[in-house]
Amino acid sequence: MPRSTSVRVVTELASRGYNAEREAVTLIAGANDPERTIERAVESVPENALTISAEHVRRSIDADEPASTTATHNPSVSGGNHDTPVETETTAPVETEGSGEADGKADAPTGRSADPELRSLAIDGDITGRSTGTGEYADFVGTFRDRYERLSKLLRSRVNHRPTEAVHAMAGGSDAAIVGMISDIRSTANGHWLVELEDTTGTFPCLVMKDRELAGVVDELLLDEVIAVEGTLAGDGGILFVDDLHFPDVPRTYRPSTADRHVRAALISDVHVGSQEFAREAWSAFADWLHTEEASAVEYLLVAGDMVEGVGVYPNQDEELDIVDIYEQYEQFAEYLKEVPGDMEILLIPGNHDAVRLAEPQPGFDDDLREIMSAHDPHISGNPSTVTVEGVSILMYHGVSLDEVIAELPEEKANYDEPHKPMYQLLKKRHVAPQYGGHTRIAPEERDYLVMEEVPDVFHTGHVHKLGYGKYHNVLALNSGCWQEQTSFQKSVNIDPDVGYAPIVDLDTLDLTIQKFR
Repeated sequence: MPRSTSVRVVTELASRGYNAEREAVTLIAGANDPERTIERAVESVPENALTISAEHVRRSIDADEPASTTATHNPSVSGGNHDTPVETETTAPVETEGSGEADGKADAPTGRSADPELRSLAIDGDITGRSTGTGEYADFVGTFRDRYERLSKLLRSRVNHRPTEAVHAMAGGSDAAIVGMISDIRSTANGHWLVELEDTTGTFPCLVMKDRELAGVVDELLLDEVIAVEGTLAGDGGILFVDDLHFPDVPRTYRPSTADRHVRAALISDVHVGSQEFAREAWSAFADWLHTEEASAVEYLLVAGDMVEGVGVYPNQDEELDIVDIYEQYEQFAEYLKEVPGDMEILLIPGNHDAVRLAEPQPGFDDDLREIMSAHDPHISGNPSTVTVEGVSILMYHGVSLDEVIAELPEEKANYDEPHKPMYQLLKKRHVAPQYGGHTRIAPEERDYLVMEEVPDVFHTGHVHKLGYGKYHNVLALNSGCWQEQTSFQKSVNIDPDVGYAPIVDLDTLDLTIQKFR
């Protein structure tokens, strides 16, 4: 079986929102008409299924006499981390070794566009300069009310929604639907699940029976996220028996935007200058590569937080610092930034190690730090921000809430080794930090800047120091690893970082290439 056929099969399934078992891919690729087999397999799976099994494919082949034709599709990343072989359920992007030396680096032309009019970079959703929260109760009410209103709009068209106070007045046995924010999740004595939903008019208890298929979805729920449920009221009207549950989610029909010309962006994070474990040689090799002809189409560098190691972020951190002064850390980062070609557009957002407030949304760096990091006049924005680069919307989020999602959800749905999976959950919930009151600190604002009101074309995070990538309903989800070798703290919590990788996105196709510099 040609490897290219397998890649095309996985890519085509990913474009339709599905993963596939290894055997399923093999069966489709070996069919006389892979394209027709894909169509029949997709038609045969249940509506809420995310994975095409070998059995689905066998049924499709048995039910249809294949014709002789070959599917063609431009292959791109469809899931998995950087160790995933292309023949499995996920297709890895091309991974190449970066050159440690730049041929003619010193002021040599790289072939990047000399016409600045061809470039465009616009920032949306930036909290910088717009923070109004004072920490009072009314501010928190305003944040959650804004969250509910904006996310509920994504759900109301899908269910016959009624406010909870109206549902309380309905007769027992009636069909009902509620769009609400989860205020409580608990199991009953009989093993069922009771989910308390709240809207602007009150609360209502909703029961998910343990023997229903959707009971498996309950372990994906987080407090404070907005969902919709449909079902039937009990005889006394005091509880809703849930028949269906909906997340705001990304539509399966979503089609991302692309650039009008061949141009590429490097998406990295977690540089951690100031740490004794900062990977200097890997960074310099990356900067050298950016000066080569091979990288001439890489016109944008987007950094998703943690420029420096910071001070006092975790216990005994001072013992692992190469630079103990925070401003000197940023000065050294600026020196490393100067190694990057001066004809690139650069954007920086902060992370939890940076010298900004910890509570999200985080504003961009203050004037003193902007002055220090003025090399190449970078764009600076808050965390999170949506950056539209030549028509491609990229949601930049450092990723602290990934810790929360991984801690709360089952391992098969969220883990550190596959950081794109918890990112899928955030896309499904359309919020980068849905749960309040845990490890993720959330600042109350008039507007909830953490809502994904618009679907991004690319979702870029860092923070967990692991490389992972995949497509969720055609949105490219990417966690870009780090530039810091394992610290003693990371070793104590069993984090083995992925160091020195530079994911490169072709903005005209959203294909992904991983450059390795370690």
